[in-house]
Amino acid sequence: MAASTTTFSVLVVAYNSGAHLPRCLAALEAQTCRDFEVIVLDNGSTDGIALDLSGVTVPARLEHSRDNIGFAAGNNLLARKAGGTWLALLNPDAFPEPDWLAEILAAIRRYRGVRVFGSTQLLDERPDLLDGAGDHYSPLGLAWRGDRMRPAAAMTGDGEVMGPCAAAGIYHRDAFLAVGGFAERFFCYYEDVDLGLRLRLNGERCIQLAGARVRHVASAITGQNSDFSRYHITRNRIWTFLRCMPAPVFHVAFPLLLAQLALIVLLGPVRGDGPVRRRAILDAFLNFRTVMKERSEIQDKRKADLTDFLGALSWNPAKLRGAKGDRRDIRSENWAEERPSSGVEHAAD
Repeated sequence: MAASTTTFSVLVVAYNSGAHLPRCLAALEAQTCRDFEVIVLDNGSTDGIALDLSGVTVPARLEHSRDNIGFAAGNNLLARKAGGTWLALLNPDAFPEPDWLAEILAAIRRYRGVRVFGSTQLLDERPDLLDGAGDHYSPLGLAWRGDRMRPAAAMTGDGEVMGPCAAAGIYHRDAFLAVGGFAERFFCYYEDVDLGLRLRLNGERCIQLAGARVRHVASAITGQNSDFSRYHITRNRIWTFLRCMPAPVFHVAFPLLLAQLALIVLLGPVRGDGPVRRRAILDAFLNFRTVMKERSEIQDKRKADLTDFLGALSWNPAKLRGAKGDRRDIRSENWAEERPSSGVEHAAD
């Protein structure tokens, strides 16, 4: 691909999203920063609603997939086609505020050398509440969006998190491609957690931006607490732990993970989700050998200091239990000395 001439490629993977996409595109059209392109993938939609990008005045194009290839593979496909230096992923049910890209651009210049950023997500129906402020990860193999359902007014400053929620995550294209993008076998759910961990293992850091805000309709497409979401969350969180947890913690926490899974099976009849959870666990371990081979490849390529990675985990069980935020103070060192240029020197101020 030729050298990038655009700062941002906004990538939208749309599956049966015709009811939400026009509002998403209108929010992009309202952006004060105009140095971006939009690429939308119609990901095998069956709702019969034609997707229309004609109202977007920045460069925009529509890609098509005959089948639903999943959120992970869909974004990887668009990332390979993107011409921007930065990939700004956006769910079709996520609606950025007009200064979203401008806030991200300012942060790229402010935190030189940082190549992963997260947006602050607000509940669309209650924008005074957070839908999430960065992904956190417990050594027990559980991830959560920090401070979900807590007052948005509490999000007053930037902070460092393990990784961004991909509903509105921002990745330098080179960093994204360097680790292979999303794990396509995940299809959807936890694919952003897995990517965030692999980026951290590769030496990247993620800054959660207080000012880059989007309104989000949670689980608008797949359904909250649906069998579909339960299956993929259960299976994929097992794969994420197996692939990404470094050896010192892996050997201690793996028996605890197995105990969690046994408890899930035992409580299945009470919770009414026993069959789908059992199927997810079975499918996860049927692929154990393949996933452990992937683990070896990921861990062998680790660049991050082990102490640094372990320090980024959320060790406080109270934060896990209450889905509380675990953002860390941003370090003062100059990352520009460790990382290549952010690639925005050409962008207009």
